Amino acid sequence: MGKDVIIALDFSGAMETYEFLNRFKDEKPFVKIGMELFYSVGPEIVREIKKRGHRIFLDLKLHDIPNTVKKAMAALTRLNVDMVNLHAAGTAQMMRAGLEGLTRPDGTRPLLIAVTQLTSTSEERMQKELLIGVPINEVVVKYAENAKAAGLDGVVCSPLEAKIVKEACGVGFMTVTPGIRFADSDKGDQVRVTTPAMAREIGSDYIVVGRPITAAPDPVEAYRRCVSEFVD
Repeated sequence: MGKDVIIALDFSGAMETYEFLNRFKDEKPFVKIGMELFYSVGPEIVREIKKRGHRIFLDLKLHDIPNTVKKAMAALTRLNVDMVNLHAAGTAQMMRAGLEGLTRPDGTRPLLIAVTQLTSTSEERMQKELLIGVPINEVVVKYAENAKAAGLDGVVCSPLEAKIVKEACGVGFMTVTPGIRFADSDKGDQVRVTTPAMAREIGSDYIVVGRPITAAPDPVEAYRRCVSEFVD
């Protein structure tokens, strides 16, 4: 499994997004389309970015009753993206239903990964507000094990948890890790973060990088720096 950097396209509209992507003349980065962009523009932006030659992680974090998630995934799979996700908290039954909906009649499908705990969620918040009384590492591993049992390809987790997920689920089980900042960057609103180089050492397969690239004075150079630290 090769490592790669995924750029989070956390923009509010199509024009801003295309202007950003137009900066990349020599690369076609793997990109993430999240809720803000998808809900403001709709499926057409997925089709256009795919047409431009980018791989796409469609980050909508589905979490609903199993039948609703199954039907939603059946709709999303027609967009021909490369990766989609849902919340592991929806239970193994929901994850299996999502996988079934995502799988096309010919057996092909995008990669399906499950969110364990958001990188903005600290252990204290999880315990006090969500009433989950065990350590966050145990929660992440259990959710990852549930995802693997349901047939998913991997999980979204903090890079700080990638190693324990691999130990529990095997090296072939994918870890997609947001919460990436350069050593000289601000953490923003995320609390469980690390650098591209550290994520590489820990065992992340993909890192998702937003503001350190999109808000950089030179986004292309920032992207190349990420690739250099994480992949090369």
